[in-house]
Amino acid sequence: MKKFLLILVLLLSANSHAQNQDIQVVIENFFEAFHAKDTTKLKVLCDDTMILQSIAENVEGNKLSNEKPQVFFKSIASIPAEVKFQEKILSYSIQVDGSMAHAWTPYEFYVNGKLSHKGVNAFTLFNKDNTWKIVHLIDTRRK
Repeated sequence: MKKFLLILVLLLSANSHAQNQDIQVVIENFFEAFHAKDTTKLKVLCDDTMILQSIAENVEGNKLSNEKPQVFFKSIASIPAEVKFQEKILSYSIQVDGSMAHAWTPYEFYVNGKLSHKGVNAFTLFNKDNTWKIVHLIDTRRK
């Protein structure tokens, strides 16, 4: 009986780790496409109904803003070639419940090698037909 329970725990743990890896890969692919300004790849990773929000935190107070996915994709595509940007993900904390997942990813954002701002991304993903899609992305931004 002890061997059975041990095997069951190991199998469940391996399945959970594999799911977390799948979700992390989606987010890594999102940032790879983001840095490459590849809106076609970004659209594949995101659900058509994705919600995009940002919370700006500064001395004037906190402000919540909403952005439509098509506006986001258009703004990424219009970034001039000479502008280099990188969002460095510092860590991943992923939770899964069935077909829903949540990933918390602290980050630092650099423009032309200089720190612009930092904060946390909170991704919500939905698993449809064995494919994880980003359905909600909210981030904090502070200098």
